[in-house]
Order: sequence, then structure tokens, then C-alpha cells
Amino acid sequence: MSGMFVPAAEAVRETLDWGSLGWCCRPAGTGATGLVVIEVTLSPGGGHAFHKHPQQEEVIYVVDGEIEQWLDRERRTLRTGDSVYLPAGTVHASFNTSGRDARLLAILGPCIGESNGYEVVEVADQAPWNALR
Repeated sequence: MSGMFVPAAEAVRETLDWGSLGWCCRPAGTGATGLVVIEVTLSPGGGHAFHKHPQQEEVIYVVDGEIEQWLDRERRTLRTGDSVYLPAGTVHASFNTSGRDARLLAILGPCIGESNGYEVVEVADQAPWNALR
């Protein structure tokens, strides 16, 4: 296959307790091997707690809104148009501290596994991450 279109109405979507995911590009949907692209919506007060992707680099781009972004132990506020680059294995977290949805684009590579292509190790319950927020 030389590529494929993924109309928004046909993207696989997941609703989570902190927001939602829209899978734009992943092995199960597009056959991708090099990158995973996820449209992420963080609900007000929602967020993805401290975690890492041991074998994947990631870029998080803020499409709309404002988030509290952690890169290791450094915290910054990211707004529309801002981004953060995360080397493989870097602990990070994203929280929506505003009163409206925040929309992000998460781009990871390479793909890990044959379904979502996404590898995550949760560390929010471990020191020092459990004491940062």
C-alpha cells in the first residue's frame, strides 16, 4: 500500500476517564511501522500521569488550549502552538489545569507492537514522580 486517508469520522476513538484518544496513524489502522499519531483531548482537570515510552521518542504539540507539561522533573505551561520533544525513556506527564478541553497531537516513533504501536510504562506511583504533583 502506498498510503491511506484517515477521515476524522472513521478514526478509531477511545474515551478514557481523563479525556479521549483519536488514532490517526497506528499499525492496526494504517500498517505504519515508523510512527504513531494520536489526537488527544484532555478534559478539564484531566491528564495522563507520569509515564515513559522506553523505546519511543515523542513530540507533543498543543493544537488548542493550555496544559501543564512535565519533562522529567521540569514543569512548564504549554499553550496553543507550543510543543515538547521527549527522547525515548523520558518520564513525562500532561495535565489540563484549565476550565476547557485541551487538544494535543502526540507523535511517537518507531511503532512498538502490531496493534496500537504504542508502548507505555506507568511510573506515577513511584518516587520521585508520586511526590511532584
